[in-house]
Amino acid sequence: MTPEEVLPEPLIEAIRGRAAGYDRDNAFFAEDLEELTAAGYLTMFVPVSDGGLGLGLEAAAQCQRRLATAAPATALAINMHLVWTGVAQVLAARGDDSLDFVLREAGQGEVFAFGNSEAGNDSVLFDSRTMAVALPGGGYSFTGTKIFTSLSPAWTRLGIFGKDSQGRDGQGELVHGFITRETPGYRILDDWDTLGMRASQSHTTVLAGAEVGPDRIFRKLPVGPAPDPLIFAIFACFESLLAAVYTGIGERALILGVEAVKRRTSMKNGGRSYSQDPDIRWKVAEAAMAMDNLYPQLQAVTRDVDALTDHGPQWFPKLVGLKVNATETARRVVDLAIRVSGGSSYFRGSELERLYRDVLAGMFHPSDDESAHNTVANAWLGALEA
Repeated sequence: MTPEEVLPEPLIEAIRGRAAGYDRDNAFFAEDLEELTAAGYLTMFVPVSDGGLGLGLEAAAQCQRRLATAAPATALAINMHLVWTGVAQVLAARGDDSLDFVLREAGQGEVFAFGNSEAGNDSVLFDSRTMAVALPGGGYSFTGTKIFTSLSPAWTRLGIFGKDSQGRDGQGELVHGFITRETPGYRILDDWDTLGMRASQSHTTVLAGAEVGPDRIFRKLPVGPAPDPLIFAIFACFESLLAAVYTGIGERALILGVEAVKRRTSMKNGGRSYSQDPDIRWKVAEAAMAMDNLYPQLQAVTRDVDALTDHGPQWFPKLVGLKVNATETARRVVDLAIRVSGGSSYFRGSELERLYRDVLAGMFHPSDDESAHNTVANAWLGALEA
């Protein structure tokens, strides 16, 4: 299926028409979610045999790119559901069925969210500030604080992880599992009041002894980097789908900038269109060339994930490089679009004004600029000497 088939124009326009209101009111995208669910969008990675669309990461990324041209915050929040279903699909394609239940439940209408991010944890997936305490029978209780939990008003399944300091003979062990909406021992703070991406409603989630049964504990890994397929799958889906959203933001900003340039006229130049101004034309060309470099990178990386291509130790540099390129390119393109659009884009309610605020969130998603450059440098130069 093409992105246009998955997200037909009437649906895209309806979503675009609500985006400004959600942003203004700091409101969750409830109507968008309802319509996307009805369209089967949340079953993108679910096999056709289980009632889903049966798409891979390449197709999903292109759909998310299209959705982000209409409503970046909606696309970003939907990403968190698609990360988990995408991880399950990537693992299944490699012979790992440990998250097949995620695909089955997504096909039945469950909404998954990503509850791994923690303030001050720059180790990301390789360590955790959340405590995981082993319970009799194989389950665990989790106590800690998770930030940027997108889909907070709507998720029915939340993926979390924490550290069992007693695990692996006292070396520590990272434990991954899922809680449900009905699980006791957590609370969601009403603290999402941000510069941009407001409709995502990515509230803080406080875990206070939330228990996960043994049937929902799906991985236990050593502290630190681990050559486990789960780590690759999370990075592959998280970074690629993030890149898709920010690619969509850049794409939309370029379109808006071109429309503004064609619409604006210059009194100094006898009422001629700004599209005839050499300096303005240079800025539009700069934005277009930047986007033209990004589109094939997104497609190539996601296609290689689907094709099970073995990039060995270069996989992680490719993934973090894609994410940083997408977020930084989108930010530059939005800036250029505002520069050529004139002072009207500075007013609240302008779509470019909203994109300018939304695109800034890209710098906060892992991997951040410093971490990504370290990953790429290590791949090419080796680790720093002790």
